[in-house]
Amino acid sequence: MKKILSTLLALLFICAIQENGYSQEARTGKKIVIEPTNIELKIDQELQLKATVLNDKDEQLEDRVIFYSRARRSLSVTPQGLVKALKPGTFSVVARTVGPRSERISKTIEIKVAYPPIKEITLVDKPQRIYANTNVPLSYRVTDARDLERGNASVSLSSSNPEVAKIDPFGRLQALRPGTTTITAKTGRVSTQWEVEILENPVAAVSIENEVSNIRTGDVVDFNAVAKTASGEVIEDMPLTYSFTSKTDDELGEGASGQIEDDGRFVANKAGLFTIFAKAGNAIAEKTIRVDNRNIQKELQVVGHGLISDVHTSDLWVWEGIDGRDYAITGTWGGNGEAYFWDVTDPSNMAIVDTVTVDARTVNDVKVSEDGRTAVITREGASDRKNGIVILDVTNPRDVKIISEYNNGLTGGVHNAFIYKNHVFAVNNGRRYDIIDINDPKNPETVSRFELDTPGHSIHDVWVENGIAYSSNWSDGIVAVDVGSTPMANSPEKHNVGVGSFKNPVKLGSFTYPSGWNHAAFPFKSKSTDDFYVIAGDEAFPNGLGIDNEPTIPAGWIHFVKFEGGWNSPKEVARYEVPEAGTHNMWVKGDTLYVAYYNAGLRVVDISGELMGNLYDQGREIAKHIPTHHKGRVPNAPMAWGPQPYKGYIFMSDWNSGLWAYKLVEEPRGTN
Repeated sequence: MKKILSTLLALLFICAIQENGYSQEARTGKKIVIEPTNIELKIDQELQLKATVLNDKDEQLEDRVIFYSRARRSLSVTPQGLVKALKPGTFSVVARTVGPRSERISKTIEIKVAYPPIKEITLVDKPQRIYANTNVPLSYRVTDARDLERGNASVSLSSSNPEVAKIDPFGRLQALRPGTTTITAKTGRVSTQWEVEILENPVAAVSIENEVSNIRTGDVVDFNAVAKTASGEVIEDMPLTYSFTSKTDDELGEGASGQIEDDGRFVANKAGLFTIFAKAGNAIAEKTIRVDNRNIQKELQVVGHGLISDVHTSDLWVWEGIDGRDYAITGTWGGNGEAYFWDVTDPSNMAIVDTVTVDARTVNDVKVSEDGRTAVITREGASDRKNGIVILDVTNPRDVKIISEYNNGLTGGVHNAFIYKNHVFAVNNGRRYDIIDINDPKNPETVSRFELDTPGHSIHDVWVENGIAYSSNWSDGIVAVDVGSTPMANSPEKHNVGVGSFKNPVKLGSFTYPSGWNHAAFPFKSKSTDDFYVIAGDEAFPNGLGIDNEPTIPAGWIHFVKFEGGWNSPKEVARYEVPEAGTHNMWVKGDTLYVAYYNAGLRVVDISGELMGNLYDQGREIAKHIPTHHKGRVPNAPMAWGPQPYKGYIFMSDWNSGLWAYKLVEEPRGTN
């Protein structure tokens, strides 16, 4: 162990001295000098960098240098060194010589992009009336000279009459007694004021109107407390605060036993007795309820397994062939451009019946048309750099034919694709998706493209349903685009259907979240509530990607985004987060989520009813299986890639071990 630690420390030391250029100069006798130095830019400002390679005598050499940015969405740089500032902050640019890896040297510099000056601060969501003995959270919006919201601004809040109302350490206004005061919000030299009158508190009593007395973990209950005057009149604008205490059934440590929102919605993570409190002024109401375990757990049986051990397995698609039998197609990652076709009619005896090989290193995505006659596979790493897509005739999956190859405008590589109504949505070079008409698969034609205009934008995936394309755009989040929606579209009721088409894609709305890890999206309308959600799945590899020998430990989780007020007002309401694991692809059928959770394997989750909190904590997980195989591409290392429920079975591809088939045993196990 000491030897391993010593080796690791030595490697860290070597990396450190290589970063500062010492070992590079000693090893090669060369160094890179970058001009100018001490760079500070403004947003949208451009600057040309110059790199010179010198020998140990400071004589200029002819070595070619290329540049790249470590934060290309914030600071872009061309290989020739033209820098453009996109977002404020401090970012690194690397200059590296071209040539054999053993002879390369590099130099890293930092470039500062200045924040624009703050222009305005505005208090938002101000209540019309404030009553004594209540707390009111204060919200503000800070904008700069470019009309960008500045969430990092330091804002101070103060009250001119702290005996009437004061500001607590958490930015809440505490109304103490009737009177007037002035609230000031200030950041730097910019400030705003709000004249506030505190009114006498008329509350005589609070009541909790909800009659529910028994629920399950994961059930969301609205306790709907009301404040009333002495005469029994309801005070509609009286703010109420909610809290709870719990006595859980286990004695294993309380943990997070539940969650309650400001509007009175409550969800329990554990079984036991919960007492809900609602407070307005000096009046308090309480209600005790019983929470039982959800008890939905089932066994997930492995029905069949098709081992692939010589190459990584990528995505899959399962469909019914025109001969009535069931088939699957799986791609390969970092291999020889192969796509495998399986007969899965008997999932306990799955077998490869054909293989298609194309010029590529990776066939990342595979899709089959609605009629089961045409398939599309994506290409990356072609030897001639002509990547794009390959269109296949799968009318006989035992003898698949290549119909055509299409790389018009797609030479940067297609990572993911989707087939919808004889149109392929091809994610092009990680920047946009091209919409390709394949009604005549021998002569495909690009009819339009959709690309964001945000700084440093990128895209990973796209899923199309009811004429709406839902793309996953990393730091730009989920983006919904109308490509020919219908009145029956699974979308928010306020959506104006039919505003776009294949030839004229129209953006409807979007949702971003702080991590910027948005890798996959899946839309669904809850079977039990009719609520419309889009699931946003993360992907991140903070511990690296174990391609050959090491297992991978990714990060991230599943975000449930609710579009209840139309496309312009999405809200993240719940999550499904498995500790120390990361997500990949998912599928929803009915009120059940099937998710390939990378190193945490296949997870089957109950998403019925209203969703709130972390579903993992609430006993909503129905079943799981962690696929491993001692002869896997990386032995005994689960890396679940993509699930698909199909005809009572669940099929899943695993990056390290091939194709799996499962079946849920319908008898619940029951938990205590």
